[in-house]
Amino acid sequence: MLDPNLLRTEPDAVAEKLARRGFKLDVDKLRALEERRKVLQVQTENLQAERNSRSKSIGQAKARGEDIEPLRLEVNKLGEQLDAAKSELETLLAEIRDIALAIPNIPHDDVPVGRDENDNVEVSRWGTPRQFDFEVRDHVTLGEMHGGLDFAAAVKLTGSRFVVMKGQLARLHRALAQFMLDLHTEQHGYSENYVPYLVNQDTLYGTGQLPKFAGDLFHTRPLEEEADSSNYALIPTAEVPLTNLVRDEIIDEDDLPIKMTAHTPCFRSEAGSYGRDTRGLIRMHQFDKVEMVQIVRPEDSMAALEEMTGHAEKVLQLLGLPYRKVALCTGDMGFSACKTYDLEVWVPAQNTYREILLLQRLGFPRVVCRLAAAASPIRRPVSFIP
Repeated sequence: MLDPNLLRTEPDAVAEKLARRGFKLDVDKLRALEERRKVLQVQTENLQAERNSRSKSIGQAKARGEDIEPLRLEVNKLGEQLDAAKSELETLLAEIRDIALAIPNIPHDDVPVGRDENDNVEVSRWGTPRQFDFEVRDHVTLGEMHGGLDFAAAVKLTGSRFVVMKGQLARLHRALAQFMLDLHTEQHGYSENYVPYLVNQDTLYGTGQLPKFAGDLFHTRPLEEEADSSNYALIPTAEVPLTNLVRDEIIDEDDLPIKMTAHTPCFRSEAGSYGRDTRGLIRMHQFDKVEMVQIVRPEDSMAALEEMTGHAEKVLQLLGLPYRKVALCTGDMGFSACKTYDLEVWVPAQNTYREILLLQRLGFPRVVCRLAAAASPIRRPVSFIP
């Protein structure tokens, strides 16, 4: 969610920037709602003050032996008016919040303008794809030939878009995660975390999965309606719990940057992807990922994005995988991002580059925390780089 103060004070500038990513902000509606909010806010405060004053008068009149019934009726009437004004204000604030939750992040000034992935801009390449003098088999064929990938077993256990890994391939899967965690913690300065794979609604709102992307999540369904797990969902990425670790916390500014990493399974329904990448491991309902998150001062966020991209590139370089770095255009960026890089690895069997890593600056997400400078907590935004 964008900074509410920015929406209130600079709606035209916000609308102009959002138009670069194809989003039309209804400025007139926002202004009308804000004007109504101001009126209701003043009305509510005045009614509250008047009611408090009249309530004191009742005690004073009673002490003087006067009839307090007229004052009591007046206080009751003021109370009814106050309740009505509060209710109207709450309804209005909920409407403003719903609008704000549906607004994507403002793109950074140097993000290329475009409509879709065809307008993304290649920034650099590393490594030279190997040439083979034989027909290259894809990962599915190789995995099934040697018994390392068993899609049929996964269908029996669960359904499509799952896999059972066995033997040496399962060991390689585990080793790759360990390799990345060791690299990030021992050389890149990240702190390793183990986080829950189920999170609540507040956490999902914090990182922008809700309300817009509810259909992309796997939600738990309790056996009993009163069960607390009715509001849980499986994490689509470790970015969600890692980022929310600082939600509503006071952070000492001297402790920044905070650099966190975690290895988790990720769960995605892949809603809207029917018919795309149905073969193999490209688009799964469950997959593992090593996540990196940095929490930094806003003025340091772009440098942190470049640093983190370098950390991800180091993984690919050490593995000897040719790749290219791509800057996503305004129309292809994620909802919560204001700048994004894709790292695309060369896939010989497909004779093309495929995205395997995404790094982005979130700017002003809905995770609110405070920075403490000296001994006094002050409200300052922080930037999240997952």
